[in-house]
Amino acid sequence: MAPMGIRLSPLGMAVFCLLGLGVLYHLYSGFLAGRFAFFMLSEPAAGAPGGVVDLRELLAVSVLAAARGGEEVRRVREGNVLNAKAKGKTREGADEQLTSGDLLSNRRMFYLLKSAFPAVQINSEEHVDAADQETVSWDRSIPEEIKQKIQPKEVPAESVTVWIDPLDATQEYTENLRQYVTTMVCVAVNGKPVIGVIHKPFSAYTVWAMVDGGSNVKARSSYNEKTPRIIVSRSHAGKVEQLAQQTFGNKTVIIPAGGAGYKVLALLDVADKNQEEADIYIHVTYIKKWDICAGNAVLRALGGHMTTLTGEEITYTGSDGNEGGLIASINMNHKALIEKLPDLEKTSHN
Repeated sequence: MAPMGIRLSPLGMAVFCLLGLGVLYHLYSGFLAGRFAFFMLSEPAAGAPGGVVDLRELLAVSVLAAARGGEEVRRVREGNVLNAKAKGKTREGADEQLTSGDLLSNRRMFYLLKSAFPAVQINSEEHVDAADQETVSWDRSIPEEIKQKIQPKEVPAESVTVWIDPLDATQEYTENLRQYVTTMVCVAVNGKPVIGVIHKPFSAYTVWAMVDGGSNVKARSSYNEKTPRIIVSRSHAGKVEQLAQQTFGNKTVIIPAGGAGYKVLALLDVADKNQEEADIYIHVTYIKKWDICAGNAVLRALGGHMTTLTGEEITYTGSDGNEGGLIASINMNHKALIEKLPDLEKTSHN
């Protein structure tokens, strides 16, 4: 019996309970939706600490970054507004050149990659001035060629290091030796080079490759191991020639060239009429990792090798320099090459 003699009908009680449940559902569902939205917004962004990076996406934006940097390199050279100056000395005592092409290319490449993957470590040859920041966005589109050849592959963001060379062969760039100039991007995972992009701004030619993925380039059909053509830096040709000819004979050809990117392309089957061909690439002095990481990745993806002169793998973490020189080959007995040229390692310390 209800108070004051009021009797509640079962139907009224049922309606009252249903209304109460409806109010509670409305309030609680709103709370859950808010919590779910908060959770989704709190998920790590691409490249954020604790997040993951899709290497296929990183390859796509790396190809775009190399091309965008190349546009700046070409524009500055064709406008003859290099503003070249020495930024320091190499270990051999030569002036190390810096131009507007280096700086503008670096800005375009760095900020494009940084905006796409904001928390990924990026190492560049040139200093990035925060006051000169450029707003660059990527629409996350992936070229069809990459879609067809490369499958998505996620890795922890903290395992990734990107190496940029915004203008390889700056000395040759100042001398208007355009064929040697490249822009490069490399992606290393746990110190191992897995993505390489080499772009030639003056022929608009780009090579890319991903280890255990695919590439848009291939090795040549044959290489000469008995009397190889050896490509070396223009400044080091004399150091290598005598030792190489003692090993392989007087018919060994030494090809002096500029730019580490250009020298790696010389080992491949590339569709560029301004590209020389070689069988082995040798460098006998200290070299920076942004100069060689992209080429190393491309060679690894195609089954080739790039090591120090003593055969050690080059790790792309820590310091930005490689002390042990390098030897690079593809479709050759790499270990046998190192054993044939034992005195090269001594040369790298001279």
